Parts: sequence; structure tokens; C-alpha cells
Amino acid sequence: MIGPPVYGEPIVSQVLLVGQAPGSKEVVIRKPFAWTAGKYLFGWFAGIGLAEPAFRRLVHMSAVCRCFPGKNTTGGGDREPSNDEVSNCSQWLQSELDMLRPALIIPVGRLAIGSFIPLAKLETVIGKSYVVRRGARSVDVIPLPHPSGASVWPRIEPGRTLVQQALGLIAAHPAWQRLCRQPAP
Repeated sequence: MIGPPVYGEPIVSQVLLVGQAPGSKEVVIRKPFAWTAGKYLFGWFAGIGLAEPAFRRLVHMSAVCRCFPGKNTTGGGDREPSNDEVSNCSQWLQSELDMLRPALIIPVGRLAIGSFIPLAKLETVIGKSYVVRRGARSVDVIPLPHPSGASVWPRIEPGRTLVQQALGLIAAHPAWQRLCRQPAP
């Protein structure tokens, strides 16, 4: 993997967003979801009450892997981190879960979703809420597809409708509602 590690600001929050790994632009800019995928992602969240500046100030952003995995050698896009790379980085995500004890986890993309719930197809998990045991506690998990510009899934059916259902579940979650009531700085 290609460093340096990329991570969100150290924010104490009851909402944790977990992505797959930073892209090449995020490594340069040094913040998660700072390029095309971020534009889509923050557009979704603005529609349910938190524009990008507020989201970055109020939601802890993490990832399954912290470094850029490199480009996919067999086609376009970024390479998915290997099982060994995920295992090597797992202690960081687990430490964040232990410290933050979030009430809501929003995994974004297949790799992140699969870190919390079994995943066969996006159609089977997007638009639903799950209660997941992590250690001695339970946490709500509402997955979203990756908002990459390379993926059309969130912009065509059934993805478009399922993303809206998932966003509705996030908007109705008490932890999200508490964030939306926070005063602006």
C-alpha cells in the first residue's frame, strides 16, 4: 500500500463513517472522501441535514485500510486491499470502535460493509438497518454503496431507490438527529 495514511479529524462522535481506503487524490489532499466520491457522498448527507463542513466537524471518519492500495492493474479504478492488508489495518478500526463506542456506523462500499455484515449483493443490504454485536455491545449499522464516479449502481435502479431508503434510515436514527441539532460553530 502507498502512504502516507489518510484519516479524518479525531472527532468524538456517536456516528462513525467507515470507508474502504483512500484514493490517490486523498493521499495528496490528506483527508478522506476529498474527491469525486466525496462530492456524491456529501451531497447525500446534505440532503438529510448535514452539509460537508458540518459532517466533517461532527462525524468521525475512518476506513478499513488507511493507505492508498494503488491502481487496479486489470482495469480502471483503485485496487481493493487484500485480506492481509485489511488484517494489518484492522487494529486501527477496532481501536476507534472501542474508544468511540458509536451508536451508528455507516459503512460505505463493499469492503467496509463486509467488515460488519455478510454481503452477497448490494441489493440485499442497502436500504436496511442492522444491529451488529461488536464485543460486548450492539451497534446500529446502515450501509451505503460506494459513491465512486466509476460506479453507476447508486444512480440507477434499484440502487437509486435503495440509497434513498438508506438515507431515510440514517436521517431517522437518534444519533444522526442529535448531530443535526448541534449549533454551528
